[in-house]
Amino acid sequence: MAWNAESSDEELMLHYRDGDAGAFEALYARHKGGLYRYLLRQCRNAAAAEELFQDVWMNLIRARAGYTVQARFTTFLYRVAHNRLVDHYRKSKQATVVSLEDEDGEAIADPPDERERPQDETLDAKRQAGRLMELISELPETQREAFLLQQEGGMSVEEIAQATGVSRETAKSRLRYAMSKLRRGMLEWR
Repeated sequence: MAWNAESSDEELMLHYRDGDAGAFEALYARHKGGLYRYLLRQCRNAAAAEELFQDVWMNLIRARAGYTVQARFTTFLYRVAHNRLVDHYRKSKQATVVSLEDEDGEAIADPPDERERPQDETLDAKRQAGRLMELISELPETQREAFLLQQEGGMSVEEIAQATGVSRETAKSRLRYAMSKLRRGMLEWR
């Protein structure tokens, strides 16, 4: 059975497990942006995020032979990323500051086409995005991780719980507190 653009991530990973390198390329293309942003916002250092990003994909490549569908692929991918982050934190035990730009001064996220907005709206949107990034970086680590897994990984509460090794209620609570702090921070800022 061949895969195509509509194939699920799980189908692609099974094809990759069975030797189809093109399936891996499709998975990588689908998830590279979200995974990188998740790692960058968690570790707050572009060089460390790039290293972790490469490690996560290498771990996935090494684990392909034993892959079976037990949950969504994103749960598997972000569990690997979570475990790699835990290892990173244990080794470094240091905090760094989040930047909205990478080391080359390029924006991390793809900004909307500014030609479509009036100048004052564009400036306000940049300020709001900057404030949101500040608030995300100020969240406690566990709440930030739950929020980023939901936003960057598109994961449900159950999948966040699986990826981080906590109960569903703990994951739900972390996400609820994160959202509450972010909303309150944005409202107070205006």
